[in-house]
Amino acid sequence: MTIGVLALQGDFDAHRRRLQQLGAEVVLVKKPEQFDQIDGLVIPGGESGTFLKLLGEAGFEKLKQFTRTKPTFGTCAGAILLATEVENPPQAGLGALNIRIRRNAYGRQVDSSIREGKLLEKKVGTERQGQPANAPLEMVFIRAPKIVHVGEGVEVLATEGSDEAPVVVQQGRAMAATFHPELGDDTRLHQAFLDLVQNGIS
Repeated sequence: MTIGVLALQGDFDAHRRRLQQLGAEVVLVKKPEQFDQIDGLVIPGGESGTFLKLLGEAGFEKLKQFTRTKPTFGTCAGAILLATEVENPPQAGLGALNIRIRRNAYGRQVDSSIREGKLLEKKVGTERQGQPANAPLEMVFIRAPKIVHVGEGVEVLATEGSDEAPVVVQQGRAMAATFHPELGDDTRLHQAFLDLVQNGIS
């Protein structure tokens, strides 16, 4: 199982370390042709508009085709890229997740925060990382987007706040988190993604 981490910008190295900690072979993806060599892809945080510029039209189309056939996990800016509809301001999305997402909905860089949310244990319930399935989920929000609409076919895997806002979602092979799971100690989301990739291979 070879996992790619899109290494155009953002804290891709933290994802690499986390995935390797969980036993995955990791490739830093910098060119579109590398998509053919991996079984799953993580799109890290960063600035989603910059991702689009760095990918270019050909790279965007290649990435779009990848998300239709293989597992992809987007975090923060990666979640924005995977969405069908993006607002504040509008921009192109890959359409892998039937969600509407609002950029920078939690405020600017100075408004960054660490919050506590909950995994819906029937969706992501694993104790093999030494954490009970219902343990709170630590979430690092940095200029984070917010999922403002969950469309048909999308499962909510984790929520946050008194309004139980969706912060982790999945539709088929695509997963997204609006925060930075690679910056906390909780490994359950990365493990859930590796399980998704493994299930696609086996």
